[in-house]
Amino acid sequence: MTQVTCPGLPADWLNGWLAAVGATVLDSRIRLHWTTDGEPLAVLSANEVDPVAAIVESWPDEALLSDLPIAKNWRGAGEVRRKVPVEAFVARARAARGHRYSWTLSSTMTDLCVDENGEVAHAPLDPAGPGTIKWLHHRLMKLHARVDLSSAQLRESLAGHAARVQDNGLGFDQTRLGSQSDVTSMWIDPVVEVLAFFGLAMLPVRGRGADRRLDRYADVRERQRGWRSASESRAPRRFHWPAWSRPLDSAGIDALMDVWNPENRVTWPRVGVHAGWRSVRFDPRGSADTTRAFGPERL
Repeated sequence: MTQVTCPGLPADWLNGWLAAVGATVLDSRIRLHWTTDGEPLAVLSANEVDPVAAIVESWPDEALLSDLPIAKNWRGAGEVRRKVPVEAFVARARAARGHRYSWTLSSTMTDLCVDENGEVAHAPLDPAGPGTIKWLHHRLMKLHARVDLSSAQLRESLAGHAARVQDNGLGFDQTRLGSQSDVTSMWIDPVVEVLAFFGLAMLPVRGRGADRRLDRYADVRERQRGWRSASESRAPRRFHWPAWSRPLDSAGIDALMDVWNPENRVTWPRVGVHAGWRSVRFDPRGSADTTRAFGPERL
């Protein structure tokens, strides 16, 4: 087995964690675990192939990304932008059923939570973007266009040495933000952002589907996997994510996310988890600040 330790993908960086997970989604040969000394770092491994070469080989081209089910127009199934009427979502979901990348719909929005305008809810990790880049697929295509992936470039990103470019990225990485004196300056690594998009495959979003006319206090907010709140239903939710010591493929990570209980630390060793974090939401600078970002708090 060949393995690569990735200082550029520390477990306490949400985008780094998602990117490492995304590598296993992108190429089924790749396994992921995390170092146990100090700050956990991603370790990508594969049998009889260099994980870096595997990712480069499996890197999506423009044609594949253009044909994802969350594209603005897709195979005659209507139009989807940021605001998605429930009827448009239903039509798109029916058309995408059984598609390899149907998760791009189920990990970003749900018709089990619909607002007063009849529009479906978006996942917390699918925030609205600024200006004209308000929907996720548009942002993804913009990021992909900035990457001409080579083994050397990928190794730089995995090592944390890649030069960042000015962009909003997927729109939720805390490290993209500039200083308080330069709120418009945002810098990202597009390679990590594209990989992080594929990590969203592990995080489906849903809702209770409750009728607010029947229970005005019902929790009808969207629910994305990994997001938990305190005992009071109205408490803010936080995303929880683990680091584990056994090499897992995407199916193994999927199973781990089901059985890991961040609130019961005694059970962590049973599933190979040795560290965990929860998200801390960026505090807006004012009422007009629509910036979305999540940092880490170690459990």
